[in-house]
Amino acid sequence: MRIVFMGTPVFAVETFRRIVADGHEIAGVFTQPDKPQGRKMRLTPSPVKLAAEEIEAPVFQPVTLRDPAVQRTIFNLAPQVIVVVAYGQILPETVLNIPKLGCINLHASLLPRYRGAAPIQWAVINGERETGVTTMHMARGLDTGDMILKKAVPVGEDETYGELHDKLMRAGARLISETLPLLESGNAPREPQDDALATCAPRITRETGLLDFTKPASAAHNLVRGLSPAPGAYTDFRGKGLKVWASRLSGVRNGVPGTIFSDGEALEVLCGDGRCVRLLEVQEQGGKRMDAALYLRGHRPLPGERMGA
Repeated sequence: MRIVFMGTPVFAVETFRRIVADGHEIAGVFTQPDKPQGRKMRLTPSPVKLAAEEIEAPVFQPVTLRDPAVQRTIFNLAPQVIVVVAYGQILPETVLNIPKLGCINLHASLLPRYRGAAPIQWAVINGERETGVTTMHMARGLDTGDMILKKAVPVGEDETYGELHDKLMRAGARLISETLPLLESGNAPREPQDDALATCAPRITRETGLLDFTKPASAAHNLVRGLSPAPGAYTDFRGKGLKVWASRLSGVRNGVPGTIFSDGEALEVLCGDGRCVRLLEVQEQGGKRMDAALYLRGHRPLPGERMGA
């Protein structure tokens, strides 16, 4: 099929390459404009742009799809279908109506759960033991279109956002590969979403990452792994910010939530349910990431001292 692909981050690259490997024709690739990154704020292309350039596919980086000139460009590319994976812009109805076979989207959740910008992170933060990927016919609204195919993926107790991201990225590429032939043959299912079952996955903000040790230890652990490898959960100790990059659930102790227990090697914090979360890798504000044991050499807690207090 003749396809216009729209995507931006690493998550979309696997699907893009799978579409190419399956022999489909890439009419054009739409991705977000280059953005300044790093200390020198150099303009950096998106991962999808780099992948498109590898096969010399035409690349377009409009600021908005609402521009009539951009819409004419898409129309003139004459796609049979538009495939959207984490593009970062909402497609206006004019664009949705351009391809003969419509626009389809790959979403990193089992819809209608976790509609929104950060479905993988929130699935981990909320302690889900299963999530997945869904392909759907795009419509007006945020992730509300009729579903085509789903694939469930298990989530491990200690699995991080980054690890789950890669599993879902590969599962999503396979699901698009299964979806496109169904669309071409006219046999793609249309399963309406039940809005009553819908949940939201809003963008991750700085406030999202604040650890609250009055909550159960599982909530602290899930927040740490749900924001690893980026942007990181955080607390403070002795007036300095402290990011937590890795953790595990630990045993039961007595005391006030936030109380630190340490033998010089292990760093544990008591939570609201009487159970501790063990901090494995931390980073003090302005410092480097390090194992908790190394951190404790210069920050040995006093008896009864608390974190995040």
